[in-house]
Amino acid sequence: MVCFRESKNPFICNVKTAIVILNWNGRELLERFLEGVVMHSAHLATIYVADNASTDTSVAYCQEHFPKDVKIIQNKENGGYAKGYNDALRHVEADLYVLLNSDVHVEKGWLEPMLSVFETTPSIAVAQPKIKDLKRPTHFEYAGAGGGYIDALGYPYCRGRVFNNCEEDTGQYNDTVDVQWASGACLFIRATQYWDVNGLDEDFFAHQEEIDLCWRIKNKGHRIVAVGTSEVFHLGGATLSSANPKKTFYNFRNTLFALVKNSAGMTYIVLILIRLLLDGIAGIKFLLEGKPKHVWAIIKAHISFYRYFPSLLKKRKVLEQHHDYYQIGSIVFQYFIKKKKTYSDIL
Repeated sequence: MVCFRESKNPFICNVKTAIVILNWNGRELLERFLEGVVMHSAHLATIYVADNASTDTSVAYCQEHFPKDVKIIQNKENGGYAKGYNDALRHVEADLYVLLNSDVHVEKGWLEPMLSVFETTPSIAVAQPKIKDLKRPTHFEYAGAGGGYIDALGYPYCRGRVFNNCEEDTGQYNDTVDVQWASGACLFIRATQYWDVNGLDEDFFAHQEEIDLCWRIKNKGHRIVAVGTSEVFHLGGATLSSANPKKTFYNFRNTLFALVKNSAGMTYIVLILIRLLLDGIAGIKFLLEGKPKHVWAIIKAHISFYRYFPSLLKKRKVLEQHHDYYQIGSIVFQYFIKKKKTYSDIL
């Protein structure tokens, strides 16, 4: 394979940037997507593959095909998304980290608008591009879409995606706006702010950990934005599909983790009680749909949450909790009761 970098580009960036792709037994994804990342990014960033103790030939593939363009970091164990990135980023010297999923397709010019934001606006700590669906490129993709928010109860939604309803991209989110969280599928974050909050919380293991990370950074007074002039295309479901009960487990448990850790005052007690009711209703819905494994996943999520509860309370004590984190009270009510299916309908 021959890989060509961008040749002449007038954009000059003074922000030292590292694109870090976390990999675990993902040779097929690296074969499909890594060449494009190198081709459209190596002129502005150093590219790393952080391997989470793979047992396939992922590392050998990178070493053979990208010996000069890709640096390899080999983690000692598969600690999931959170620990995998924490371990890897300790070996990366950069002003700006780009945490990029191995199943993301990028095209020419995707990086310049993102780097420009960080060069010109010091108050911005975290950002994401528009994230669109590689299988349906006209539409936004589930994991981040046009930038993320959460409601008062911790349920996430996005500009361009509410629950499973993903909008067509007609340019409605081509602006740059402040959001509550940026997607872990393509997360730009200043190294200083990443380590100032001690990185990703490894108790999350996978899923929703970027929401917690962004929330902690927001609570420090920094800005998080979605940049609509850049876009990438996400395959999605490469690690865990939405049909996998493990994903249900992590999503339900980890939203509870984030609520307890980051919401202000004692309101988290009331929020958790309401979530118990709503998660129970979700379990009944799964049962009626003939998905008993997902019902059990919700039950296990709550059992795990209670087990971690004392340590979550300790983490609250070291956080600065001053950020109003939600726009609306309940996305569940807006979507299922009021039948509002898009972000613009909800506002």
